[in-house]
Order: sequence, then C-alpha cells, then structure tokens
Amino acid sequence: MLPPTVRATDVDSPEQLAELLDRHAYLADEGLATAVFLALRMGRPLFLEGEAGVGKTELAKTLAELLGAPLIRLQCYEGLDAAQALYDWDFARQLLHLKAAEAAGVTDVGRLEGEIYDRRFLIARPLLKAVETQPSVLLVDEIDRADDEFEAFLLEVLSDFTISIPELGTIRARTPPVVVVTSNRTREVHDALKRRCLYHWLEHPVFEREVAILLRRLPGCGRTLAEQVARAAERLRGAGLVKPPGVAETLDWAEALLTLGAKELDPDRAAATLGAALKYREDVAAVLGGGLLARE
Repeated sequence: MLPPTVRATDVDSPEQLAELLDRHAYLADEGLATAVFLALRMGRPLFLEGEAGVGKTELAKTLAELLGAPLIRLQCYEGLDAAQALYDWDFARQLLHLKAAEAAGVTDVGRLEGEIYDRRFLIARPLLKAVETQPSVLLVDEIDRADDEFEAFLLEVLSDFTISIPELGTIRARTPPVVVVTSNRTREVHDALKRRCLYHWLEHPVFEREVAILLRRLPGCGRTLAEQVARAAERLRGAGLVKPPGVAETLDWAEALLTLGAKELDPDRAAATLGAALKYREDVAAVLGGGLLARE
C-alpha cells in the first residue's frame, strides 16, 4: 500500500497512477493516466490541450498533492516576458540597504555593489522558483495566450532547467520539476515546444465518467441528480454554444442545485441555476429559448 504522497519513481504503472489520482478525487481515463505516468517516469513535460474546463489545471493541482510538492503556477497572458516569469530585483529594498549603509558611513563602492546584488534582494518568479524548489510541480497555464517570443524562451528553459543571472551566476535544478503545460487552443502552439513534451488531448468526459466525477467530488449528490446534470451538460455541449460547460461548470451546476436542496434537475431549477454552467448571455438565451432544459 502506497502512502498518500509518493515519489514519481514509486509509481509502477498507469493503472496504479490512476488509482492514486482517484484517491485525490481526480478520475483519469486510461489515456490520460498513461500520458502522466510516462511524463513522470521519463522526466518530460506534459503538454495538455483541450477546451477550458476539462480538467487540465486540476490535474496539475492533483499531481502536486499526490507528490507532496508545492504547485508553482505561471499564468500566461499576452505580453508576458522573460523577466516576469524568471526574476526581478527588489529595487525598493536595495535602495533602503544603500541608504542604511550610507547612514552607517560605508563608502566601499565594491562592497556595496556586491551587497545589493545578494540573493536576498532577488524576487523569484515562477520559473526560478520551480528550478530552486525540489520537488515541485510547475504549471505553465494557458501557454496559447502568451506571445511567440515567450514560447521560444520557455522552450529554452525547459530544455535544461538552467537559469543564468548575470549578477549571481547560473542556477541549475538538482531535480527538475514535474512540468504541466496547458493550452485551450485559442491559437496553435509551435511544434518545437510540443516536441519537447509528451502530448495529450483532454476530451470532455463520457457520460458515465462525468457521473462518477460528480459523485466523487460532491458526496451529497445522489445518482439521480448526477445523471440528470451530466445528461444536461452533454446536451449543452452539442448545442453549438459560444462556451459549452466543462467539467468544472458541471460541478458548479450540481453544487448550486444541492445548495438549493434539489434532488432532481427539474426545468425551473435548471433555468434558475443556469448561470453556474454557462457564462455567456447569448448561450443562456439560446438554451432558454431552445427548450434544451425541458428535454430528458
């Protein structure tokens, strides 16, 4: 019997990994469990693509819990550059140190320069934190939102987990972090980055798996409600909406219904709580106007 937290080398098979993930309330199918297992054993980043809400970020969080390691998250966005992902110097503290030294009568310029570029004045951003922290899980979230230049820079860091700081030297990870890179595919990510990683596409779960997820994550949810919510979510995903509900939204929807004391998904309660599942006005209008909630 494995303990609640394990090392990557303790996991012997994808089946065992799926069982361990299940202990932390994450239900992975065979394909995903195999991809994660290979990433752990081969020491390769795992690149996950799929629509928002299918469980990409949640997988990284669960892996951190499973491995007993901190989750270090780099949230990508347009305009993100290397400095924001690597490190910054704490200029305010450096200035205070210079003023304190001046007040104390220190005049040795070389000494002062060496002191202000000490490690204690360095603010570690996610990539440097991940290199310095062993073990750790690095989540590079929504890489498709970053620019091409940052993507190329990230590829360089992931190749050897080495970061050079001119004032301090080179910092290398003794044990490389477990890396999960996610993309909602709002744009195509370059092949060079994908080649560095093991790749897996996350689909929306099939009906039975989604029911199992609802029952596993929401202990107060009965099978009848879980099946009705999962079936309704399945219909909404096939309705051509701007943003169909993912697993996260399905869980929110079921939790909202439970909060209202619902045991079944009747049309009135479904309509009243639709904002838990859909986040666009156009989608809500389309569903309410199309009678999708009245069908069973």
